[in-house]
Amino acid sequence: MRPLPLIDTHTHFDVAEFDPDRLQLAILAKQRGVQALVLIGFLAQRFNTLVQVQQQINQAATPHPQALLAPGLHPFYIQEHTVDHLQQLEQLIKSQQVVAIGEIGLDTFTKAMKQPEVFARQQAFFSAQLELAQQSNLPVLLHIRRAHAETLALLKKHNFKQGGIAHAFGGGIQEAKAFIQMGFKLGVTGQVTNPNARRLHQVIKTVGAAHLVLETDCPDMTPLCCQQSHEHRTRNTPANLPYVLDGLSQLLTMDQEKLAGQLWENSLTCLNLNLPFEQK
Repeated sequence: MRPLPLIDTHTHFDVAEFDPDRLQLAILAKQRGVQALVLIGFLAQRFNTLVQVQQQINQAATPHPQALLAPGLHPFYIQEHTVDHLQQLEQLIKSQQVVAIGEIGLDTFTKAMKQPEVFARQQAFFSAQLELAQQSNLPVLLHIRRAHAETLALLKKHNFKQGGIAHAFGGGIQEAKAFIQMGFKLGVTGQVTNPNARRLHQVIKTVGAAHLVLETDCPDMTPLCCQQSHEHRTRNTPANLPYVLDGLSQLLTMDQEKLAGQLWENSLTCLNLNLPFEQK
C-alpha cells in the first residue's frame, strides 16, 4: 500500500538540529507520503539559511518533498526585530517565490511578553507584516499564545482577507470558529495524539476536517508514539507527519484516505498552491 499524499504546512527544518541528516530525513518523509513541506521563518538573520535549505532540499538528486518558503518575524523574538528586518522581509518576498508570511502573530505566554511596551511592540510588527501580506496578496501563518482575542482584533482592524493558517491552534471553540470565519484553517500537530489534549480534541470534533491542515512544527510537537523519552524531548521530523494523520483519523473516526484528500485540498486552498494529488 502506497503512503497517502500529505503536506507539512509548518516546519523549522532549517534549524541546525537537522544539519547532520536533513536530506536523509527529507527522503524518508517523501517515502512516507510527504509531497511538500513549508519552511517557516522567525528571525531576519536566518532568512539566508532558510533559502539555502530550500535549495538544498529542492536540488537533491533523490526523490524529496518540495520545499516551500514562508519567512516572517516571530513575536517571541520581538526584542531582536528592527525596522530594517521588515525591509529585509519585504525584499525576500520580492526576490523569492514565497507561499506565505510566517510565523507571525502575538504571544503573551510569559510574564515578560505580557509587559505593555513589549506587547505594543509585538502588535506593531504584527500589523506591519499583515500590511506586507496584503500588499503581496499572501496568506499568513499565525503564532498565537494566550492572545487569540487580540489577534482576531488586529486581523479585523486590517480587514485581512488573505487568510492562512492558525498554527498549532490552542484556542477554544468560539475562537476557532472566528478564525475559520476569517478564512483561516487550523493547524493540527502531533499534540492531537495526546489523550490529555481534551480541549484541542473538542475543537477538532466541532469544526471538522474541512477546516484543518496538518503540520509537524518540527523539531517540536513530536507525536506521542514517536517520543523516546519522558524526560527529554525527542526530535520531531517531517517523516512523522503520517502519525499526525493517523491520530486525527482516529479522533474523527474518518477513513485515512478520505481525510488525507480533504486535508490536501485544504492546504492547497489556504496556501494558494497547485500540486497534483497522487492517488494510491
